[in-house]
Amino acid sequence: MNEKGSASLFPRDLRQQVLELTALYEISKVLTESLDLKVTCARVLKLLSQILGMERGTFLMRDPGKKGSSIVAAHGMTPEEIQRGKYRVGEGIVGSVFSTGSPVVVPSLGSEPLFLNRTGSRTRLLERQEIAFICVPVKVRGEVVGVLSVDRVFPDRLSFDNDVRFLTIVAGSLAQAVRISEMVRDEKQRLLDENADLKAELKGRYQFDNIIGTSDRMQEIFGQVDRVSRSTATVLLRGESGTGKELIARAIHYNSPRSRGPFIKLNCAALPETLLESELFGHEKGAFTGATGEKKGRFELADSGTLFLDEVGDIPLTFQMKLLRVLQERQFERIGGTETITVDVRLIGATNRDLEEAVRKGTFREDLYYRLNVIPLFLPALRERKEDIPPLIEFFLGRFNAENKKQVRLGRKVVNTLLSHAWPGNIRELQHTIEHIVVMARSDEASTEDLPLSLRNGHAAVSFSALAPQSLSSTPYFTPDPLPREGLAPQISSFPRSIRNRSSIAEAERQLIADALRKCGGIHARAATLLGITARQIGYKIRKYGLEQAR
Repeated sequence: MNEKGSASLFPRDLRQQVLELTALYEISKVLTESLDLKVTCARVLKLLSQILGMERGTFLMRDPGKKGSSIVAAHGMTPEEIQRGKYRVGEGIVGSVFSTGSPVVVPSLGSEPLFLNRTGSRTRLLERQEIAFICVPVKVRGEVVGVLSVDRVFPDRLSFDNDVRFLTIVAGSLAQAVRISEMVRDEKQRLLDENADLKAELKGRYQFDNIIGTSDRMQEIFGQVDRVSRSTATVLLRGESGTGKELIARAIHYNSPRSRGPFIKLNCAALPETLLESELFGHEKGAFTGATGEKKGRFELADSGTLFLDEVGDIPLTFQMKLLRVLQERQFERIGGTETITVDVRLIGATNRDLEEAVRKGTFREDLYYRLNVIPLFLPALRERKEDIPPLIEFFLGRFNAENKKQVRLGRKVVNTLLSHAWPGNIRELQHTIEHIVVMARSDEASTEDLPLSLRNGHAAVSFSALAPQSLSSTPYFTPDPLPREGLAPQISSFPRSIRNRSSIAEAERQLIADALRKCGGIHARAATLLGITARQIGYKIRKYGLEQAR
């Protein structure tokens, strides 16, 4: 049966209803396909033209500041005509719909005085045929946010009620698209603002003034980090486990010109060789069993930023050549891929291994060692910077009190134990110890019963005098006190109150130094030896606490 015969079987109104339902069905699919409002509106207007013969459809929205309106999307117009579609408040037919919030139907556009023909898209058409113009408001929460308009070329039509009704339904759907677009825009802006705030917070957090370290050793490290951060050179952080290598790596990144780029971290010791390659270089879909999709590697994710490879000394020898190539050329291919990817990445490595010994034994490539060891920074163990222990205790105590909604303070014996402990696990051990104390404290004043078992039993605890500075690459060891002393740790004879804040912790440190000076007859060098610190450090502390006359 031909189209003419098929059309004669159905009344005109029924055919129109079928077309409208078809249009609504197609429009509903379009509304779920994209979050881009311009794209969505353009597709809707195209469907109105294709299915219902509604020509030159436009969707206009208020400009920022609501001083006028302009065309957001259109069908049947050139880009130049769309660009000319701008209207002041209340201007023309569109302006009246914005003002009144009511639909407008113009049966003969050529004879309508309010028709401005601003776009110029109908000039020749009006000379040949009658064009009707239908315009309906698009409302969100009762406010007119846009206007939907179409042309109708039906000179014999007496009523446009059905068109107005149908376009009002479509306008309701577009209103939802506008609302979703606004929500997406607001959420995107919120995320951008939040991201900017977080980056600013991170940069502030890793400023040197916010990293605890008043000792001479740490001040020297901060000076080195300040100089290194301005460059793009590869840095190798050396030091025992728990000395804060990741913190220093982040400080280098967030104080560098790359601070706006990503900081990506990977612990190389935690991964087997096959997984390490995938994590660093990424893989293509189907590259191996379980590779169900494409995955970017850490080098790719760190592009324009910094890649921090922790425990780089534990990378398998068979994989070291692949890493060396990337460090030399900054190019690689994903597993299963053929495309060469080029990245701009600053590398910071960290290790607690003796890499020099590993090179001698042949378990670490010499060429990779020199590629990584461009700028080596040696972080001191906590026992080599004992003057930083009191402020670290105060910092962690405040942090874990806040996290656990407590107000735990440290009793005298607890402070004595903390100050005389060897801290073989360095800052990480101290951090976990303070967290343990806060969580397990039976009252607001922590006692020795709240200490971890290893500290209660005196494991790994020696006097300050028994701590000898040593090479970072060597295994930690302890030597006996060369000076005759009674007891292990210098004890604090009395406390006016339990440790509550920075001043009381400083008082505990002051008391320790005063006790050492008295035991050593006021001889600074012997007191420094007793406490395991340098003469320069004890001189600074004596001046700080006003102990010049202590005997």
